Amino acid sequence: MSISTHVLDTARGRPASGVGVTLSRRGGNGAWSVIGKGVTDDDGRVADLVSRVEAGDYRLEFATAAYFKAAGTRSFFPEVSVVFTIADPGAHHHVPLLLSPFGYSTYRGT
Repeated sequence: MSISTHVLDTARGRPASGVGVTLSRRGGNGAWSVIGKGVTDDDGRVADLVSRVEAGDYRLEFATAAYFKAAGTRSFFPEVSVVFTIADPGAHHHVPLLLSPFGYSTYRGT
């Protein structure tokens, strides 16, 4: 089906708009290939980075340095990479990022 994400700035208590997001897939040779790009909207979401997925390993990369710089906030992580495995390509995969200047967490959402 598809892959989406949602970035929430937990330090500011609101969605993180304007965060660049890149989606890559690991090929059989182990190399990553970019298959989708987007920027979070006013609600912190990228609704559909790719509309069709296959089983395999994927990586979401969040450009957090530019986001925090634009907000005038010093931060520790210039980027966040989240690698995950899709076993059921027929399901929707939502991968939220809870972000603050000095930490982050993620999970498999719905």
